[in-house]
Amino acid sequence: MTEKIGYTGTVLVAGATGKTGTWIVRRLQQYGVGVRVLVRSVEKAASLGDVDVVVGRIQSNDDIAKAVKGCSAVISALGSSEVFGEASPGEVDRDGVKRLADEAAKAGVKHFGLVSSIAVTKWFHPLNLFGGVLSMKLEGENHVREIFSQDGRTYTIVRPGGLKDGEPLQYKLKTDQGDRIWNGFTNRSDVAELLVLSLTNEKAWKTTFEVVTEEEAPQQSLDYCFEGLQKG
Repeated sequence: MTEKIGYTGTVLVAGATGKTGTWIVRRLQQYGVGVRVLVRSVEKAASLGDVDVVVGRIQSNDDIAKAVKGCSAVISALGSSEVFGEASPGEVDRDGVKRLADEAAKAGVKHFGLVSSIAVTKWFHPLNLFGGVLSMKLEGENHVREIFSQDGRTYTIVRPGGLKDGEPLQYKLKTDQGDRIWNGFTNRSDVAELLVLSLTNEKAWKTTFEVVTEEEAPQQSLDYCFEGLQKG
């Protein structure tokens, strides 16, 4: 049975064929939300079910503009897969996210959700040996915050721990702000759930927060994760 969260717009998912992106599409579909995806080929979207497909590249402003047209929200699960070239952190985690935010704002998109990472402010973190990936993610974050703090727009930036697979709502989650969590893991499905809930939960709007799992314990909802978050 399809659940509802009271969201009637169409959501563009960027990075939809990645592991986290696939979960975002699934959770949107679970709640009956219309989904559009930006993918490099129709074949890549074949496993995503009933979605509106736009073929294009995150390196192209024109392709992004076509993808965001008519959407009310964007959720980005973009992530680099190479140190150099088109799939590098600079091209994807920084410039790709920046282009996506710019074109979304131009098109009238009201909400932007972003998958980032814990430790993005720690330039000395070992992960930065991979093309400065954490620093690139932080630059992408900063741009989203700047653009989607204006003109009635909103954003939600989720910084998970090490990403793992598994069904959603199986763990109690710990949230924090200020990039103070250094260790831990987070299920991709729970990251997806939080970003989907952020479409309608005003407590999630204009927030950036870290999230990791605690003890295994079935959850009825993850809305509690937004309680007490500071805006900005």
